[in-house]
Amino acid sequence: MSGTPSDALGDQAFADLLAKIARDRQFQCRSYKEKCLRRRIAVRLRARGVATYGEYADLLDRDAREYDKLLDALTINVTKLFRNWETYAAIQRLVVPTLWTLPAPALHVWSAGCASGEEAYSLAILFHRHATAAGQASSVSRVRVLGTDIDRESLLAADRASYGEAAFADTPAEIRDRYFSPGLPAQLDPSVRSLVRFARQDLIRTAPPPGQHLIACRNVIIYFDRETQEELFQRFHAALVPRGFLVLGKVETLLGEARNRFIPVDARERIFQRA
Repeated sequence: MSGTPSDALGDQAFADLLAKIARDRQFQCRSYKEKCLRRRIAVRLRARGVATYGEYADLLDRDAREYDKLLDALTINVTKLFRNWETYAAIQRLVVPTLWTLPAPALHVWSAGCASGEEAYSLAILFHRHATAAGQASSVSRVRVLGTDIDRESLLAADRASYGEAAFADTPAEIRDRYFSPGLPAQLDPSVRSLVRFARQDLIRTAPPPGQHLIACRNVIIYFDRETQEELFQRFHAALVPRGFLVLGKVETLLGEARNRFIPVDARERIFQRA
């Protein structure tokens, strides 16, 4: 079996499946781009040897574990520590020093769509490195990194803060040596782990945490339709403190009114500041 299922052109069968997923698991598929949804659902149909959306809906009723695999396929969980190092180098140079000088008793950082925690921990490490270099390591506890994702399995993995070799493909050797245990899986240093907490959150259905100084949402927004993207940009703007920072993925860009609400700090690395 290849391509899309045999009833892919029957929009009603596809719509019924999306409605079932929303009803059973409160996952709002309709905000995602349809082509992306069809492609990822087709992967699960092929994996289970099912030919139609209707047959797959019946399978979900019989096998609850398949729902977990489906949601894992629908949510984008491919990531690495310091993915695209040049972006983190720009954050280290342009964002962290600016935020560190603020008199705020706590610096709030939100990794939205954190998958298995790599982005959240990478950001925490940047702040820890800066505090240490400034001789202010004792003050790093004021950094509060929140990692959120809709996928429970990914959040469980994030809590473990333990990673295999593939996760370090973009990580500079000096950071790996300083902040992770030798051998595999490599465990994150507790001094950084203590700065990060994780929570389940649906970006579409749940209000964002307020008072954020930095929001990183990289390679997530691209999978939503334009209307949802514009709504999320409005939410991020509202969640940021004045002059707070927003970091997007390399192939993502601001849309609609958001273009007037954020100032480019590094357009190449998709770093913006709330106007």
